[in-house]
Amino acid sequence: MQPIRKAVFPVAGLGTRFLPATKAMPKEMLPVVDKPLIQYAVEEAVEAGITDLIFVTGRNKRAIEDHFDSVPELETQLEDKNKQEMLAVVRDVVPAHVNCVYIRQRAPLGLGHAVLTAAPVVGNEPFAVLLADDLIDADRPVIGQLIDAARAHSASVLGVQEVPQEETNKYGIVASQFVDERTERVTHMVEKPDPKDAPSNLAVVGRYVLEAAIFEYLRNTKSGAGNEIQLTDGIAALLRDRPVYAYRYEGQRYDCGNKAGMFEATVAYGRKYHGLIPR
Repeated sequence: MQPIRKAVFPVAGLGTRFLPATKAMPKEMLPVVDKPLIQYAVEEAVEAGITDLIFVTGRNKRAIEDHFDSVPELETQLEDKNKQEMLAVVRDVVPAHVNCVYIRQRAPLGLGHAVLTAAPVVGNEPFAVLLADDLIDADRPVIGQLIDAARAHSASVLGVQEVPQEETNKYGIVASQFVDERTERVTHMVEKPDPKDAPSNLAVVGRYVLEAAIFEYLRNTKSGAGNEIQLTDGIAALLRDRPVYAYRYEGQRYDCGNKAGMFEATVAYGRKYHGLIPR
């Protein structure tokens, strides 16, 4: 497998679960303690060796571009006041060797469509996909764990975890065959199945390493659940022709796509990394 240097961040969603906070602010810019969600995802990707960050954006997402851009007037002010620590924080949001590319998803047609929108930039290379809603605290970057598995098997790899059976209707669910302690070969996938119809309770979370071949399958994928082009459906078509693996990553996931998960992540990160103890 070619080196994996590109990562796609689908950030075009409206974030309606967090209204009114997201009326004028992208949900990916909501902070967990002192960093926005999208920065945690970017840091994970960069730590894993990614050098090209591809943000698939929509309307009212300019704040994401601004966040990862330089702010000369702020840097000058901090430098004049000798606030070196804060200056380093501002300058190091994205390392100098990392490139940011922004591409617009013209309509909210689903995660599969968002990933397909990045095809002209990704080209014919394997790539990573990170969903900022899934904040994963890990000693080793989860996307890096998946990249290692993808290289080992020369195939696409999905980050997975077991979920309660009654929650299978919230995820893409895989059926699989055991390979080793953390790796399984996917045999079948279903998007948000009813618990009684789910092939397992092994759920795909917001980390993927995909071969560029996925784009052709997504082009031929019809609208599915929610009348959207589902990435799960594209992967299900891909695995009929090529091997796809599920990897049980090491790390603690916080579902920041809802208020409870966001609160849990803020408390956990505040305690672990900032010494904050809520009353």
